[in-house]
Amino acid sequence: MKDIKNALISVSDKKNLKPLLKILKKYKIKIISSGGTFKEIRKLKFDCIEVSDFTNSPEILEGRVKTLHPKIHAGILNRRDSKNHLKDLKKNNYENIDLVIVNFYPFEKILNNTNYHKKIIENIDIGGPTMVRAAAKNYNDVTVITSPNQYFELIDELNKHKGSTSLKFREKQSSIAFTETAYYDSIISNYFNSFDKKSFPEKKVFHINLIEKLRYGENPHQFSAIYSKNPNMDLKQIHGKQLSYNNYNDIFAALSISKSLPKNKGTVIVKHANPCGVSINSNNVESYRSALKCDPISAFGGIVSCNFKINKNLAIELNKIFLEAIIGNGFDDSALKILKRKKNIRLIDSKNYKLKKNLKFTSSNEEILIQSEDFDIFTIKDFKVVSKKKPSSKQMKNLIFAFNVCRYVKSNAIVLASNNSTVGIGSGQPSRLDSCKIAISKMKKFNLFNQDLVAASDAFFPFVDGIEKLVQSGVEAVVQPSGSIRDKEIIKFANETETVLLFSKTRHFRH
Repeated sequence: MKDIKNALISVSDKKNLKPLLKILKKYKIKIISSGGTFKEIRKLKFDCIEVSDFTNSPEILEGRVKTLHPKIHAGILNRRDSKNHLKDLKKNNYENIDLVIVNFYPFEKILNNTNYHKKIIENIDIGGPTMVRAAAKNYNDVTVITSPNQYFELIDELNKHKGSTSLKFREKQSSIAFTETAYYDSIISNYFNSFDKKSFPEKKVFHINLIEKLRYGENPHQFSAIYSKNPNMDLKQIHGKQLSYNNYNDIFAALSISKSLPKNKGTVIVKHANPCGVSINSNNVESYRSALKCDPISAFGGIVSCNFKINKNLAIELNKIFLEAIIGNGFDDSALKILKRKKNIRLIDSKNYKLKKNLKFTSSNEEILIQSEDFDIFTIKDFKVVSKKKPSSKQMKNLIFAFNVCRYVKSNAIVLASNNSTVGIGSGQPSRLDSCKIAISKMKKFNLFNQDLVAASDAFFPFVDGIEKLVQSGVEAVVQPSGSIRDKEIIKFANETETVLLFSKTRHFRH
């Protein structure tokens, strides 16, 4: 146990101070403070010594230097069991500081609210993290608190031990404190890398918040949790069981597609992170039915993501099959009443969720692959017609729709589409020809008659056999990236069969 005689308080977030000050007064703990915190403590009518009076050194440089003083840091850092440290303290007339309560300038909040570089720089806290690191290092003798959320736990600890803290408590707070300073510094590091336009600096630091610990990972024997840079993730679960690792994986796959579709339009059905049906039919109920028709067997137990607000009529349709989760840009009250009849169905409101051009991370063992996201919206300018036969306006819209869906399908990927809806999807095959066969097989199984049939491939056809298979199945127009040494053979085949052929400027693998 370590008695607390002196406490230093310097906080940017001043909430919950009153109950904390009451307990410090109860155990006759002297309070040292500075600036706005000192004024707030006096306003609450508690005794407090200002840092400048404690150190006999005024604040200088417009407040940039106030707690950076040997009397402060010697009081925090000295080892109480060291005769040499005790000798130095007596020689300089310094005293112990046993409790450090500090939270930092709101750098992250300022960063989200302004682009003004000078203001951002002034909100980089120096003294706060320095005191916190000092106290955390010397946890054997000093208690450190870094958030108002920890005050009540400290109050319980002080009451339990009559003004003292246990080593176990101090160790725990030290761990939290070092995480806090690391998180804070990582935000600053990433800001400067962004300011200098460095996507891949020599050392990369991440700052993310725990959203929740999950029941298990991809399989029951694996541990799992979800973290985010955004503490709220802009996703709101409004009903159903706790989301699992696999649920989240499918949800993000579904949202990547649905948020790339035209505003307030489109339905996506995902199973095992792969789309098994997508439609941008302007009628929302028909959009869902068309997406479901693409592969109703795979859709069973899948996730539906609607890029619009879900109403009563659609809710009735959605309730007809078993689904793990339903995502919408909000839900009508009448729709919620119907959907909530199923106790376990997860209902997710994604109206505030937006795709951002951040970096994408994939990890394996101790290695992390980083790349920019593939979220750019396609336009006609991204494609070149290379066949003699030119696409109609309707075909062009279908081709762009199919190619957009295709980039979210596991490679090798083939998407067949008609009337702005997918009718066959082949995914994840080592052979592009096999993906063609799977897409065609799905189409024939569930969609026997299709007009204006188009196909999209996420990369070039290395041989004629793939596009030949598609044309034989009724495909009238194909979009694929260029780059094969046999591109001319593909173009020749398209011209011989009077097939419309578009080349995209880039390929779109998704492994």
